[in-house]
Amino acid sequence: MNLLITLLQDVDINEKLKDAPDSSYGIGVFIGTLLPFVLLVAIAYAVYRYNKNRFKEE
Repeated sequence: MNLLITLLQDVDINEKLKDAPDSSYGIGVFIGTLLPFVLLVAIAYAVYRYNKNRFKEE
């Protein structure tokens, strides 16, 4: 349950960038923001390909 709450928390990216120690921190924030979406798309594509190939063989 804690994982679900953690995922649903609101993150203010502008505040993180304002409090950043240096300018390269912004790249990390950008990657960290996009990474969950990229992983979800990759997992969805893998499931799609697996099911497509499984039904094609039958």
